[in-house]
Amino acid sequence: MRWHDVGVLPTPSVPALPAPLRAAVRPLFRTVTYSRWLHLLVASVLGILCGFFRSGTFAPGGRPWLWIAVLPLPLALLAALVPAVRRFEGIQARLLLFPGPHAAHGTYDAGGTYDAGGTHEAHGRAAGGRRGTGRSGAHAISTTPSATWADRCRTAVWLLLRLEAGVALTALSIQLPALTAVFVGAGTGHPVQLRSLPAIASPQWWYLLLAPLPMALLFAVAVVAGRGMAAAAPRLLGPSAAERLAALETRTERLLEHNRLAQELHDSIGHALTVAVVQAGAARAAGSPEFTDRALAAIEETGRQALDDLERALRLLRQDTTRSADRPTLADAARLLESARAAGSTVSAELHGALEEVPGPVSREGYRMVQEALTNVLRHAGPVAVSVRIAASRDELELDIRNPLPAPVPADAAGAVPGGRGRGLRGIRERAALLGGVAETGPRDGEWRVRARLPLHLAS
Repeated sequence: MRWHDVGVLPTPSVPALPAPLRAAVRPLFRTVTYSRWLHLLVASVLGILCGFFRSGTFAPGGRPWLWIAVLPLPLALLAALVPAVRRFEGIQARLLLFPGPHAAHGTYDAGGTYDAGGTHEAHGRAAGGRRGTGRSGAHAISTTPSATWADRCRTAVWLLLRLEAGVALTALSIQLPALTAVFVGAGTGHPVQLRSLPAIASPQWWYLLLAPLPMALLFAVAVVAGRGMAAAAPRLLGPSAAERLAALETRTERLLEHNRLAQELHDSIGHALTVAVVQAGAARAAGSPEFTDRALAAIEETGRQALDDLERALRLLRQDTTRSADRPTLADAARLLESARAAGSTVSAELHGALEEVPGPVSREGYRMVQEALTNVLRHAGPVAVSVRIAASRDELELDIRNPLPAPVPADAAGAVPGGRGRGLRGIRERAALLGGVAETGPRDGEWRVRARLPLHLAS
């Protein structure tokens, strides 16, 4: 059986029944009704076992169900003190109160990584929960051990509620079918004598009309009790405030990492494509086999670097372990300069200070900022003269990239590459702000200038 077959049994077509009656009988054909019923029946096993250790529990007139409901209470309270019990109860509640693939494989994320309005909501409705059960159903039930006394107290209340509701439903599951047998026997002229039920003195045929009522009552109680437990589970077994905060922090970090990844892909792939387009256009315009060979070599090297960046990004998206050391730093700035030179630009570089000692976060983000600045030069100005200054002092890293302001060129010219204006410059300013620094971009004194100043003490 596949998981998606578990939630709901096929409902037979009953067009002749009125709508209220169809709604009343629909739970009879849903798997979740019986899985919740089983969840409650299992809870009474502890009480029944405790009843066997007390003499007279099952004796005539001994009120066995009362003892079954009372005897295990101290054990339930003691069990709630064990941290692993909360995890065990959470797994049971997920699998039996909300059966489906999300219950078996999902993990709760209070930050909302589960889509409450999409697939998971559909699973929640299929499992018999109310609309929007993506958060109020299986995914709102924690499967972590108790970490605080508040968790233990809520687990204790859950165990007591499940025990008492389970004992009551178990008693009805035994007594009401027996009552149906009594009514059938009285209606057919073969009275049935049961120790727990009073005998019917004068059997009559009309007792057959009463026979369906106990079973109808049993199913109604089972459906209501199951829905009640499903509503109580997220409140009593749901994540604590600390778990919600930790999940929210994890989700925020993941979103920030994905945003950083998107920016890196924009910078790296955009740089590679820009260099390739400029080189190809220049080679076509030059018409020189020697220049074409150099252009192809530059395209090959830049493409190889872009493929490395793409592979690193894909590893991160697959949630594999990705070392920050794999990312290029300012110590690798020489290859950026060579890439720009290979594209036809005249690059004058000034590198000051021990760039290899710049803290990792600043060095990696500084590399991307220089890369994006050079990409913008090639994209909007073409292969022009570029001045690059990278200076690292004890407290600050300074980046300064300048180039002549581009003259308007036709869209099909072999120099500048249209498109992408604004996104890269905004990314440079955002990177600088995240590092506690500042970046300025724009025309100044007849040149286009990108200047950033990044503090080093914040990243140490």
